[in-house]
Amino acid sequence: MNFDTIIIGAGLGGLTAGATLARQEKKVLVLEQHYIPGGCATTFKRKDYIMEVGLHEMDGLHDLDTKKQIFELLDVFKNVDLVQVPELFRLKSPHLDFTFPHGQKEATQALVEQYPADEKGIQAFMNLIEGVLKEIPKIPSGIQAQLLYPLFPLLFPNIVQASKHTVGSWLDKNIQNEVLKIILQGNLTYYHDDPYGLSMTFFAAAQGGYIGGGGYFIKGGSQQLSNYLASEIERNGGTVLLGKKVNRILVKNNKVIGVAYQDAYNTNLHEQEVFAQNVVGNASPTLIKDMLPESQKSKLGTKIDHLTPSCSLISLYLGFNTDLKKLGLKHYSTFVYDEEIKSLKDIQPNYKGSWEKKTFVFVDYSQIDANLAPKGKSVGAICTTDYLSNWENLSPEAYKKEKERVAQVFIQRLEATYPGISQHLEHYEVGTAKTIQRYTWNHRGTPYGYEQSKKQSGLGRLQSKSGIPNLYFASAWSMPGGGFTGAIIGGFLTATEIQKKYKSNLSQATRIEDARKVKLVAKKEVAENTLELTFEKPKGYAYQAGQYAVLRLENPKFKELDMPFRSLSMVSHPEESTLRFAMRKSESSFKKSCDAMPIGEAATIFGPMGNFGIQRKEQGIVFIIAGIGITPIIPLLKELQQENFAQPVYLFYCNKSEEQAAYHQELQNIELPHFQYHPVFTHSQGRINSHTFEVLGAMKNYDYYLVGTSPFLKAMQGILEEKQVPSSQVIVDDFG
Repeated sequence: MNFDTIIIGAGLGGLTAGATLARQEKKVLVLEQHYIPGGCATTFKRKDYIMEVGLHEMDGLHDLDTKKQIFELLDVFKNVDLVQVPELFRLKSPHLDFTFPHGQKEATQALVEQYPADEKGIQAFMNLIEGVLKEIPKIPSGIQAQLLYPLFPLLFPNIVQASKHTVGSWLDKNIQNEVLKIILQGNLTYYHDDPYGLSMTFFAAAQGGYIGGGGYFIKGGSQQLSNYLASEIERNGGTVLLGKKVNRILVKNNKVIGVAYQDAYNTNLHEQEVFAQNVVGNASPTLIKDMLPESQKSKLGTKIDHLTPSCSLISLYLGFNTDLKKLGLKHYSTFVYDEEIKSLKDIQPNYKGSWEKKTFVFVDYSQIDANLAPKGKSVGAICTTDYLSNWENLSPEAYKKEKERVAQVFIQRLEATYPGISQHLEHYEVGTAKTIQRYTWNHRGTPYGYEQSKKQSGLGRLQSKSGIPNLYFASAWSMPGGGFTGAIIGGFLTATEIQKKYKSNLSQATRIEDARKVKLVAKKEVAENTLELTFEKPKGYAYQAGQYAVLRLENPKFKELDMPFRSLSMVSHPEESTLRFAMRKSESSFKKSCDAMPIGEAATIFGPMGNFGIQRKEQGIVFIIAGIGITPIIPLLKELQQENFAQPVYLFYCNKSEEQAAYHQELQNIELPHFQYHPVFTHSQGRINSHTFEVLGAMKNYDYYLVGTSPFLKAMQGILEEKQVPSSQVIVDDFG
């Protein structure tokens, strides 16, 4: 055996399981297909903003919260800053504006003051969720649970009561006022899309954690927690390999014995086999099933094929060029309900209805010390339910257009809620169910796993033991369920289950050296304020001209408001023995760290990625490039030069000045039979316009390759459209 435990996927469930086992001196290997750990607990950088992918607030951290004990065990509190948010939520509609406070006493008082006729029902609601929270840790497992089952109504009265109901049926039975019912499940989006489909037991536990313990945000974004758990695995002798895709789960004598994996990006590298006493599936169970041999696949299929996935989410990530508090915003999370929602029966039809009326939550991270934006700026997010069916049958062009349409719908609705806010919107980006599926490989693009219905929650949920010897689950899909808390507790419970079977640990484990970790060998300026970095070429690294890689710094000197990686086009040609990247310098922590990077320091190269190459070679080529967008063009020109390309090739290269034109001298020396280089220096010549291209003659005789910021690309595409160039002849690489 190479390892005690191999974990497929680096979501929170897998990372928690791995960190817990590593703390017990187990030899752990985590294999994650993405180049960052965390699954939905991640962040990304856009302009000045750190965008939080999934976390709005995390419940609990009170004395009844198992997650609190896990965090204490793993020293999370010592290494990750948690900031309490000011209230549970605000619910706003044309006829209602109610702020739901944290704390059972405070929440009860606020609700009773507003709805005194339902005081008895409000108190019953609070008693139930508190009772469920107290009883859950006491529930026995295994044979003990079977023996005590007849006594459950006496021992666990609140759980038994809740288990008979959905949220909707319980509220209908105990609450009279329809508006109050809506308020009590106001943040339903955090769990489900239908109050009549959501288990009251699950809701009581989760909502009880929010009300009783308050909501918390991870300062700097949820990536901080994911990064810490990954580092904790490695600090305790484990290995976390990112950008590695598991293809097969290995089985011998009907027992799981390991996995076969390969690089997720460099498919030229051979598949590797590693062996372990246990394998934990943190990925979607449907994905795990497809990795198994046929007989085990069929066995697992009988357990999961009938289960129903939950809804997904769509998020609109927003960067504002002002502190939103200056505009009068006072609440952290505001759920905006349409006036047509008058009862619980209207909730699911609304969530499945039009974007123009669908309930959404707006999260204003500027209300806390979130550390997601520089001083004087703010990050926000709009989020609501989504379904993969909304997007999966659209063409790439139709998908992009529909995302933009939906973004504008919600921006307008946000403006209607907070007049003037859209004037300060500097950046926005949409993540759909399809986006979640793309980055996490989650079945149907849901971050919640299987829906928390009465049949699929609690003991009815997929358990940590798969039924196949040595194979376990730890994710939002398995017990206890979705959300940060569910995944973290699930990962810990799986690790505890695995520890029970150990008689001894491996004295030694295979140390997998990551060949993608290479050293910086040269650094120079190639234009004003433009840096070129040259790295060793990873063993077996093969790529095509025009592709890009993700460069991750292992020891960044600067970290404030940034991520330690960037997607960068290779300036080097595939036949070169080293990898070269170029970038404009800036005040971002990543760029400053690159500038300060000493020769010999290590970085990791993930890739190659992208397909920005010459699409066809039967007619002329026109490159229209802005600034540092020249990087993928350098190797493409070398490729054409090697082939002695016979068709006309034009390069229009736009910079503010000659001093800022990277590789300007090199471009003047390109030896192609019919190559023309047209530098455009905007300070002295003005911007590229339709007259710039008169030298081309008949413009339909060329394919056009555009690289630059979004405004530049939009302007160039407009000119080409004006000149009636077919869109099929325009290839775009958008880095802005």
